[in-house]
Amino acid sequence: MPLLQSIPNLLTLTRIGAVPVLILFLRDGQYAPALAVFLAAGITDGLDGWIAKRFGCVTRLGTVLDPIADKMLIVSTYLMLAVLGDIPFWLLLLIGFRDIIIVGVALILQTLQGSIQIQPSPISKVNTFLQISLVVMVMIEHMGWLILPLVTESLLWLVVATTLVSGFHYIYYWFIREGGPGQDGGARQERTPGKRS
Repeated sequence: MPLLQSIPNLLTLTRIGAVPVLILFLRDGQYAPALAVFLAAGITDGLDGWIAKRFGCVTRLGTVLDPIADKMLIVSTYLMLAVLGDIPFWLLLLIGFRDIIIVGVALILQTLQGSIQIQPSPISKVNTFLQISLVVMVMIEHMGWLILPLVTESLLWLVVATTLVSGFHYIYYWFIREGGPGQDGGARQERTPGKRS
């Protein structure tokens, strides 16, 4: 059982370790192996959460590492694609700004209220799916397998829309629906609507 409990965290660490490999492939313009690494990392993302929940081996370390690994994978990929000119740089800034706002607000609430639990909202999950889909389409186009500029352009604007909506949704939930920080004068646990938690 101890070995089984360590598998999800090992998969998460593998995903983190895949990030520099992915960066090197993209830097060298090797989109086929980059796509393979990206998809393999994505599989570990779903697999680690499933194993953790299915066999009851959720750990505190896992709940911390899992979202960090996800953000490292997505942000580093978007950073490289922006540097290479495959996606607009402002899209990278938008995604990064949204994540910084969410993390910043979460830290403020945790400081003021003592406890906060963040779970992905439905629109946030859609946003993540679209971000991944855009990366896949961009890489596939570079490989010459499938060139559908209209689809890629549509995915880009869908990513923009869901990034904005999901960001505003978290702010609305924390500050309007839940009353914002300090409403009850003490520590409480916030639950955002809804990976491993």
